[in-house]
Amino acid sequence: MSSRSGIDRVKWFVFRHFERLLVLLLVASLLAIHGFIEYKKAFLSFYYLPVIVAGFYLGRNAAVRAAVLVVALVAFFQMYVGLGDGAGFFDARIVFTLVFWGGFLILTAFAVGTLADQRKANADDLKSAYVALLDVLTFHLESTEAHHQRGHSHLVAERAVSIGRELGLREEELDRLRVAALLHELGPHDQRLTRLLEQFPGATRGLPVAGSMRAALDLLVEYGHYHEQVGGDWPVDELRISVGAKILAIADAYETLLMPGAGRAPFAPWTALEEIEKGAGHTFGSEVVRALKRVAALTEPADAATTARLALVSSRDLAAS
Repeated sequence: MSSRSGIDRVKWFVFRHFERLLVLLLVASLLAIHGFIEYKKAFLSFYYLPVIVAGFYLGRNAAVRAAVLVVALVAFFQMYVGLGDGAGFFDARIVFTLVFWGGFLILTAFAVGTLADQRKANADDLKSAYVALLDVLTFHLESTEAHHQRGHSHLVAERAVSIGRELGLREEELDRLRVAALLHELGPHDQRLTRLLEQFPGATRGLPVAGSMRAALDLLVEYGHYHEQVGGDWPVDELRISVGAKILAIADAYETLLMPGAGRAPFAPWTALEEIEKGAGHTFGSEVVRALKRVAALTEPADAATTARLALVSSRDLAAS
């Protein structure tokens, strides 16, 4: 069964191709207005809506480009078809109308896009500060329990984000994955996590970082039941489990193997990959295993022998696919 529902796939597709879809919408709306509306100047204000949406979601540059595209298309239609008063630019009234309308449309795109960019920059700064705070807190909690676990959550978070980026996840999904990975050792019902969340200021709950925190807790709950559901007669590839939980499971397992355990030495990177590969399709998602091998082959600092072994594992995967 697919890990993404149909609605999630549609949302992901719209978000990933939003700029192209916006251009198609603008061109289609222009054709519809000029094809079915007799007095077309009355609908010029319609174009403020998609330009404002572009500024809010895509930022200043994309919004200004969309506004310029609209102005150019309207000018083209006026030149060859006309907006209701005849084609061409021989009438001073239509020239002044289009100049003022186009100027305000581009100015609106610039203003809305600038405000949206500033808001996003402020939200990103706040989000980075909270992630850094979580990183420090989890590092402190791990250091009070076992010395060999120190820094484990940070490593899992970095590994999970690199795998998620390799799989093409959106930034919001990567933020959710990073926060969940930093908190995965605590678990959603741990009293230390409850005390940590009590320090989360109420004034920030309407900001994106709060949304990432809530979504990360949902992911933690799902991950808490991950190993109860998969394996044996229940291959993970056939279960409805989110890609975030699959990534978190494989990143946690891989980084755990790389660290020294109770009575065992740490695994070498290629040995850890081979161990993970044994559970591909059953304990770990096949697609996520392939992504881990690609990421590990690119990012693991190693000597020549280690690099050769990692390349061998990756080439074996490519040959199998």
